[in-house]
Amino acid sequence: MHSLKTVIVAQVFISCLMALCMIGMFTFHDLGFTREAAHIWLSTFIVAWPIAFLLSMVVSRIAFAISIRLTVEA
Repeated sequence: MHSLKTVIVAQVFISCLMALCMIGMFTFHDLGFTREAAHIWLSTFIVAWPIAFLLSMVVSRIAFAISIRLTVEA
């Protein structure tokens, strides 16, 4: 397994990129490629990233536990 420091740093990058991509896709899908959409995208990202980080720390443990059970015990 990876060190706790590596896991946390990875979760920072994963949550950042996922929040940025998901919010961007939905914002531009709903509003089109406009200045207003870009402003909404970035302001929403500022709120969503910390939430995504906290959730990813919880969800990743669950996902790894399920994955280990499925692959090791199979």
